[in-house]
Amino acid sequence: NAEKLVADTAGNRKTTKKMANGLASIALVILFCGSAFASRTKLVSVKEESSVAVLADDGICSSMVEPQGYGCQEHTVTTKDGYILSMQRIPVGRSGGEPGNRPPVLLQHGLLMDGITWLLSPPDQSLALLLADDGFDVWLASTRGTKYSRGHTSLSPEGAAYWDWTWDELVAYDLPATYEYVYGQTGQKLHYVGHSLGTLIALASFSKGQLVSMLRSAALLSPIAYVGQLTSPLARTAADNFIAEALMWLGIHEFDPRGEAAVELLMKLCSKAGVDCTHLLTSFTGQNCCLNSSIVNVFLQHEPQSTSTKNMIHVAQMIREGTIRMYDYQDEDENMKHYGQPTPPAYDMTTIPNDLPLFLSYGGADALSDPNDVKLLLESLKDHDGDKLVIQYREDYAHADYVMAENARQEVYEPLMGFFKLQ
Repeated sequence: NAEKLVADTAGNRKTTKKMANGLASIALVILFCGSAFASRTKLVSVKEESSVAVLADDGICSSMVEPQGYGCQEHTVTTKDGYILSMQRIPVGRSGGEPGNRPPVLLQHGLLMDGITWLLSPPDQSLALLLADDGFDVWLASTRGTKYSRGHTSLSPEGAAYWDWTWDELVAYDLPATYEYVYGQTGQKLHYVGHSLGTLIALASFSKGQLVSMLRSAALLSPIAYVGQLTSPLARTAADNFIAEALMWLGIHEFDPRGEAAVELLMKLCSKAGVDCTHLLTSFTGQNCCLNSSIVNVFLQHEPQSTSTKNMIHVAQMIREGTIRMYDYQDEDENMKHYGQPTPPAYDMTTIPNDLPLFLSYGGADALSDPNDVKLLLESLKDHDGDKLVIQYREDYAHADYVMAENARQEVYEPLMGFFKLQ
């Protein structure tokens, strides 16, 4: 009887997990599809599957880079807390040339994404490939829990312990592991490009004086530090209604928005003539100005990716409180145990070294990296050396434009690469 009870309990938990993930997927479909059809923007036909669309089961090199005519190497790095992360290196551009003394660039994606972020557009529009063609040694990182970085020295993604982390651990472990690996492989200081959460973990790291000795410069696209004023309906609703906390209470430790049925439905929907699914992203990112309608098909083949439910709770805490602090355990004793104080320590943006070369680009239509929140960050950087801080403002850009816009090469990437060459 005892064995039967344990088996029934385990079965009930699995059923609950499936139901909850299914409900989350259905909710996302409703929200996204509602956004797509409610938009008054002119609808255009969707092209057939893009040439960069590939089989999802392939590695990033073999599926996304090599078919475009670029050499690519798969690497792995293990963090100090045991997570095995996948990295890809694009050592030279499509025209070839000698690898070696090219300046290294590490690209770090945002929340619910992975290294494919930088390869979603055609070769002449994807930042990773443009950097390789422009003489840089390009490295792609994918954080723990994403499709290609689910390994661990002792833990399984099926267990709760594997998912016991937030972006605090990305600052403490993932980012140092990838930085140190690139530095060790190349023997050179590196440039860094972050998007969204990739900017937050970099800023938090810089504020603690970490990694700066190995860094040439950093480009921060859609910079995230403060998020208390974000206007994204989906993110705001989820935070205000404690959705992530509810999932944790249900025992769901992996936040996986990629429900198979939901993705299949969305891909079918987006292939219909007269439906422009670029609006699918609007309720989350803001009104992106410059996405090709075919990009969503490519996006849905690879993204979104999993993160931990605990990480989503941490982001929700930042949204509700308007602060940049470490994860709050909502219990003074637990906070004392982890931090030695009853409240979580703050990351102080004013302690970022004033002579660190920074390129920041933010958009007026961005609902996640809201311009008012970015201004709070810029206020923290007011004492930064004037010749070390470049600020670019694109009034029409929203969050996804920075990694998928048709005109991002001319508007953002070329100024970014010019900035790198000056450092």
